[in-house]
Amino acid sequence: MASLKDMRNRIASVKATRKITKAMQMVAAAKLRRAQEAATSARPYAQRLARVLASVGSSVASKPGAPPLLVGTGKDQVYLLVVMTAERGLCGAFNSSIARLARQDAARLAASGKLVKILAVGRKGADALRREWGRSIIDRVDLKGVKQLSFANAQAIADKILALFRAGGFDVATLYFSEFKSVIAQKPTAVQLIPVQALEGDWAQPAPTPQASCEYEPSEEEILGPLMARNVATQIFRGLLENAASEQGARMSAMDNATRNAGDMINKLTIRYNRQRQANITKELIEIISGAEAL
Repeated sequence: MASLKDMRNRIASVKATRKITKAMQMVAAAKLRRAQEAATSARPYAQRLARVLASVGSSVASKPGAPPLLVGTGKDQVYLLVVMTAERGLCGAFNSSIARLARQDAARLAASGKLVKILAVGRKGADALRREWGRSIIDRVDLKGVKQLSFANAQAIADKILALFRAGGFDVATLYFSEFKSVIAQKPTAVQLIPVQALEGDWAQPAPTPQASCEYEPSEEEILGPLMARNVATQIFRGLLENAASEQGARMSAMDNATRNAGDMINKLTIRYNRQRQANITKELIEIISGAEAL
């Protein structure tokens, strides 16, 4: 049985841990508001761009010479998985859920004879996939030093993907991230980047008002090229912002649970300490009384 000193040290250690988890919870709560506002503010632009792209692409896809970003390379043998996770842990199942979804898709593709390549954005995703898919990781983007995400960060990742696509490095690209629903709910999501695919779920909602017929100048074919490249960067930026909000929400929930668990552990240890102390006092009194009676 542990001594009273060991139990006092254990209680002090758990109390120190509770202070840390409480502080991390408060920091995550402060960061969550700004990250949530950024994610929700970016959604209308991404939705509108997706609608414009669908409108223009539907009339161009069937024409000869359509952009490869729209119609693909004509093959589906090589798949690029862009897995976006956090740079740090202590956020519950946030990182592992994204990695699990990417791992399941990679296993399914490999079982069907496809070649899988992985671009890891964030350290935790690369660490989670390294054991099984380490040879498939072709590059890793480090965002550890980025304090506030900007479109330039997404554009740098998009440039890597587009350069790899133009070099014939893959046929299909899929983006993996966690869509922010609420503080306690984050949904691991996969969105096909190249070739462009119709968005699903909340992103596929129709426009609230009837859409006017538009004439494009220059031609739709000329507009579509820059628009497709812009869409890749926009969807990546959307994923980064959704991930940032989801990470802070998951960390806030995880640290809240850790703080509660630490409090419960302190109460249990305190009860054990008091019982052991009372037992020691009772034992000493019995020894004193026994000695007095023996005299």
